[in-house]
Amino acid sequence: MEADFLIVGLNSDASCKRLKGPTRPVNDEHSRALVLASLVMVDAVVIFEEDTPLELIKALLPDVLVKGGDYTVEQIAGAKEVMANGGRVVINPIVEGFSTTSTIEKLKSGK
Repeated sequence: MEADFLIVGLNSDASCKRLKGPTRPVNDEHSRALVLASLVMVDAVVIFEEDTPLELIKALLPDVLVKGGDYTVEQIAGAKEVMANGGRVVINPIVEGFSTTSTIEKLKSGK
């Protein structure tokens, strides 16, 4: 457990389209937010319109910023601001085969 409260920043539909292409997202932002908010460990979901959650992170200044993926701390939006405020950054590894992109590829290939 990393913190007492979990607030999830979620890319808006427009942000997803800009970052992932015209066929994304598969599910709209309200559906994605509802699924995330339904998880017992999630306290709140905030949809952001920008390409990164930097403005959201600067507004919240969490004690812990968690990012999934193969990033370095220097590449994570808001990491510098969180650490400057005394917080820390945690990078959780990606679980192989469980990304939306890999799910879409499996569906396309029929496997």
